Amino acid sequence: MTGVTAKKVEAAEEGLRLDRWFRRHYPDLPFGQLARLTRKGQIRLDGGRVKTNTRLLAGQTIRIPPDIDKARPQTAQIITSSDKEFMRSLVIYRDNHVIALNKPHGLAVQGGTKTTRHIDAMLDALRFEATERPRLVHRLDRDTSGVLLLGRSASSAAFLSKSFQRKIVDKTYWGLCVGAPRPARGVINLSLAKRRAGSAEEGRERVTPVKDNEEGAQRAVTSYAVMGQAAQKAAWLALKPLTGRTHQLRVHLQAIGHPLVGDGKYGGVQAAQFLGAAKESRLHLHARALVLDLPSGKSLTVTAPLPPHMAETWDFFEFNPDDDSDPFEEF
Repeated sequence: MTGVTAKKVEAAEEGLRLDRWFRRHYPDLPFGQLARLTRKGQIRLDGGRVKTNTRLLAGQTIRIPPDIDKARPQTAQIITSSDKEFMRSLVIYRDNHVIALNKPHGLAVQGGTKTTRHIDAMLDALRFEATERPRLVHRLDRDTSGVLLLGRSASSAAFLSKSFQRKIVDKTYWGLCVGAPRPARGVINLSLAKRRAGSAEEGRERVTPVKDNEEGAQRAVTSYAVMGQAAQKAAWLALKPLTGRTHQLRVHLQAIGHPLVGDGKYGGVQAAQFLGAAKESRLHLHARALVLDLPSGKSLTVTAPLPPHMAETWDFFEFNPDDDSDPFEEF
């Protein structure tokens, strides 16, 4: 077929889902059309058939049908002075290889349907003196705040991406859950699977706990420790995801009966209205710290202050937001 092209997956794109790769490169392509072309084998990966949720590896070749290749490529978003000031205000660490941001609650990392303002579109504001645009090396959900790492070059991004994929980055999250888990320290070992929660055109998914032998089951393990509690009403948790599944922390906590405050999707009304029906419901989940090795060989620890809505809750319950003791030290 004439007009067919092929594109290589870049190192910084490793781990990205196929549908999100297309969303990044061809934002005008509807998901329904992408799903049909994939189903018919018009879109292929290294010559073989592929699903829209397949995770990509660096160096793989994506077959691009001619109609898609005529779609308008994504154009760079104009960075206003206020956007530039805003993005630079998020920086909590910077060196020659890495930039770390304290991502706010409610700001998407990447674009999607009806999402035009997101971090990926404003990364040009963070070039500083470098010639290359910084690159994302991992993701946080829109409603999760905290440490978000960027690679300042293609080589740095590739190094960091592999660190995340090899699970050699130590990640600590803080969350506020409904009730107080017992025991106060433990491990949640519960496989998860994605289940469609709408039509194929909508492409919506929901993560669900499943048995290990069920279709699509992925092993998921989370360590947790109670850092403080308000009687039996709520608990401040430190969380370590030992695997990196979508919505893992949220689903695991809901599965043990202690959903995160503000998590209406998985925790229902109990979690959504925990702080009162009249109060704006915001997810209480924060990527508190990352510990990793840099390309230079230096070990880096980055810690992000709580977002305003969680800081307010910590103050209400008289939790100490400066307490960075490691509850997993002897775990």
